[in-house]
Amino acid sequence: MLRQLAWAFAAGTIATAGLPALAADTLTDVRIQNLGADQADVPFTFGQVFAAGQLGRKDGLAARAGNGALLPLQIDVKATHADGSVRHAIVSGVLPRLGEKRTDTLTLIKAAPALAAGAADTPARLLASGLDASVSITADGATYRATLKQALSGARPAAWLDGAVVREWRVPAALTTRTGGAHPLLTASFAVRWYPGLEQGARVEVVVENTKTFQAGARNVEYDVEVDVGGRNVYAKTGLVHYRNARWRQLAWWNEGTSAIHVRPNSAYLIASKAVSNYDQEIKPDERTLADLAKSIGPNRTGPMTIGPVNRSMHASGGRGDIGPLPSWSVLYLLSTDLRARDAMMAAAEGSASWSIHLRDEKTGSPLRVDSPAYRDISTHSNLESKGPLPVPRCAGGKDARLCGTPYSHDTAHQPSLTYLPYLLTGDYYYLEELQFWAASNPLATAPANSGYGQGLVRWQQLRGQAWSLRTLGHAAYITPDAHPLKGYFGKQLDNNLAFYHATYVVGKPNRLGVYDGSGHSAFQVKESAPWQDDFLTWSFGYLAELGYDKALPILRWKSTYSVGRMTAPGYCWTEGAAYSLIMRTGDGTQAAVVDSFAQLYQRNYDSDVYRLDSGKRVRHPGGSRFIDQPCASQAQADWLTTVYKRNWTRGRMAGYATSVIGFPANMQPALAVAATSGIPNAAEAWETFEGRSNKPDYGTGPQWAIVPRR
Repeated sequence: MLRQLAWAFAAGTIATAGLPALAADTLTDVRIQNLGADQADVPFTFGQVFAAGQLGRKDGLAARAGNGALLPLQIDVKATHADGSVRHAIVSGVLPRLGEKRTDTLTLIKAAPALAAGAADTPARLLASGLDASVSITADGATYRATLKQALSGARPAAWLDGAVVREWRVPAALTTRTGGAHPLLTASFAVRWYPGLEQGARVEVVVENTKTFQAGARNVEYDVEVDVGGRNVYAKTGLVHYRNARWRQLAWWNEGTSAIHVRPNSAYLIASKAVSNYDQEIKPDERTLADLAKSIGPNRTGPMTIGPVNRSMHASGGRGDIGPLPSWSVLYLLSTDLRARDAMMAAAEGSASWSIHLRDEKTGSPLRVDSPAYRDISTHSNLESKGPLPVPRCAGGKDARLCGTPYSHDTAHQPSLTYLPYLLTGDYYYLEELQFWAASNPLATAPANSGYGQGLVRWQQLRGQAWSLRTLGHAAYITPDAHPLKGYFGKQLDNNLAFYHATYVVGKPNRLGVYDGSGHSAFQVKESAPWQDDFLTWSFGYLAELGYDKALPILRWKSTYSVGRMTAPGYCWTEGAAYSLIMRTGDGTQAAVVDSFAQLYQRNYDSDVYRLDSGKRVRHPGGSRFIDQPCASQAQADWLTTVYKRNWTRGRMAGYATSVIGFPANMQPALAVAATSGIPNAAEAWETFEGRSNKPDYGTGPQWAIVPRR
């Protein structure tokens, strides 16, 4: 009966379907916004995170629409929590009707177990209904082609979605000439998401890759390309330069008249689930900022081999919108669900494929893993190009920029989170694989010994690079589906890193401040402390603990001593808690001992006639008085700073660009928030002092650091 109701609903022959809901079973809601004309039989698919313990692995889902009707849903469970409950699933259904520019709210509730897929809903039936798609590439004087029909007929497709509402298959495809010759570097793949109850209800994905790791002759490839879906051209480009170790995709509906929809998540529920940090939901995103986001993704910033709003040089210094626990546009979307922020987030997610970090293992078809004796020596560092047997994916063009160059330079020290939130919200496999590519590549840009010969250790990276690499690795380990072959790989690499930090800092206790000091074999060496980078690392351990990685919690307890102490410890003035740089050693060099107390740290840096302004300029007070002699957070201190800055300085203002959304106090905020959430000693006091400061940023223009303690 349930299956019959689902088919009737999907076909649009009934407006509602009465499904038996379980008691006290309301979970969350989503809003489905029609971006086009009035339409009937509206298919939707989205990703949904569930809090631990709320939805059983075998539970089903239904949706209560705004008019009270109960609609059947398909749920494809992908990842589960430690207790076996659902962590992440892909939810699909069909709305009977959605008016022009209208939004319908669907409340998700537990229901009877999910409906089974129809046995006849096979790729063969889909092809028999008339669907085909193709990609044609003309490169180096030859034309190569791949078609959906050939791909589905010649290989066993992998199922991604499998139920009564929708089925999705993914299948690789060789790009070949008419005589069968395959392109040596380029490959293609197709994915088709099919709603069998809807006429021409299929979404086709065409992917072109230049990602082979071990194929000789790696280089950029320039070509002309055309993509057709359902007999019409959906993309064409002349002279597209496809960078090596990069990829792109094109999406199109078989039914050209399928209107676009926007599935708007319940951000409060998502934040409460702890899948993302506890962003301050009282912030109202700035209208001008949202408008500027829309302008940042014009035609020249979207499409194959573009990167959306991301800075093309990750090496560039200074704060910006793409750096943070999540990028500014992603947090703006969480706090507003505004379509302009979503479009920017998705442009960045699509653009993540354009960076030359994609290493696909031709033998397994998956992003490269290096935990085997054969692969543990793989490195992408340019200094190792002359060493073998498998040090790097060499570019055949050497230093020829035309053959090997790319306008996009990547690193871990400034690496954004580009696809984690998009995958959470869409359930789109392409975004999942992008996340896996980035997580897999991050440990490889060094000598293999530094990363532990395949252990994935990030200890050798810049301090900030360690923070962002751990975040990306944590995302991959947390959200990769349970059945995916890389699930255990990323989990083990994360465990390896946590074991290193635990042994080095929690057990080793190299200093009393909780400051990163470069301890441990092959670790990144530091002479002085960059507190803002140190705070990034503190947040990362706190966030991993929130994701459920309990081994991160004792590391957070040790590490957060540094953030909390700079706000609360006797002898250290909290207004200097977010300094740009602090000398934390008793002598020069990286081997000198770290000072024993925060009072000594303060004396080491401020017991001088010279004071360092936010700009870095070193100044003296014209009257000869010293900064260190002014009582902390007093009017006397504010008056002293007013004199040296030559502008009004408010009492209780923190140093480090206090009003900037990317200033050093803003950088400090996530570390203090996770410390307070975890009940770290004195962390609540530190947060209270931090909250009581004057001259705070307007996070409505950039909320990527606006994380607050969980209550």
